[in-house]
Amino acid sequence: MILVAGATGNIGAELVRTLSKQGVPVRALVRDQAKATLPSGVEAVTGDLNRPETLSEALDGVHGMFLLSGYNDLPDLLKRAKKAGVQRVALLSGGSAALQDLNNAVSRYMTLSERAVRASELAWTFLRPRSFMSNSLRWLPQLAVGDVVRVQFPDVRVGAIDPADIAAVAATALTDGGLDGQVLELTGPQALLPADQIAVLAAVLDRPLVAHALSNEETKAELVATMPQEYVDAFLGFFADGTLDEATLYSTVEQVIGRPPSTFAQWATAHADAFK
Repeated sequence: MILVAGATGNIGAELVRTLSKQGVPVRALVRDQAKATLPSGVEAVTGDLNRPETLSEALDGVHGMFLLSGYNDLPDLLKRAKKAGVQRVALLSGGSAALQDLNNAVSRYMTLSERAVRASELAWTFLRPRSFMSNSLRWLPQLAVGDVVRVQFPDVRVGAIDPADIAAVAATALTDGGLDGQVLELTGPQALLPADQIAVLAAVLDRPLVAHALSNEETKAELVATMPQEYVDAFLGFFADGTLDEATLYSTVEQVIGRPPSTFAQWATAHADAFK
């Protein structure tokens, strides 16, 4: 039995589908069973990762667990998982964990999550994807009112990855001990500028989309309106100051699952309806 945390999120939903198609027993951890849309045969359970004491039912009989970074009492959660018989954890982390910068809000929670898993004595695999291709859905409100898209950090290339490819790697990590103890850097096959992504969307949607580059000050103003200051500072550090490299590409996905990762054009084509 594999327990998937965040089972209705970008990666979790793809992982549930992937494991279900493979015939692997899956238990989906959700906040509201009535609202969760899951494949046939997938068991839904409720629980709060910030309150490990609520996870007894979810952990019962589980062999492997897909876990997200950033929860408050991860050591206790992992202790309970080990006591319940969990053998293996695949942790969704990120490239900033390698920085081990405890002064950066994003790097801090990923670094501390990886440290907690290492200390748990469970078998583990760390998944460090770069930005998700699905992050481009943040442009939907702008696309709804026109063809000009304001893009943040316009000069930063990113090797964005399809969430389905992350899920495919996670499925292998959870069902094949050959990836135990490995830190997997995950990217797509191209390092694209935001304007490159807009050009791909223009072709896929058959719209005359134009990318309007924002300055760092304009970007900061947009970020301040949507997130706490410590996260604004984190992203400005990553992309304005250049502390995080998201442009370097890795062949990890193909090495693990035996096929190249999806291009942004392939992802956009498969999800074109979401942009309409």
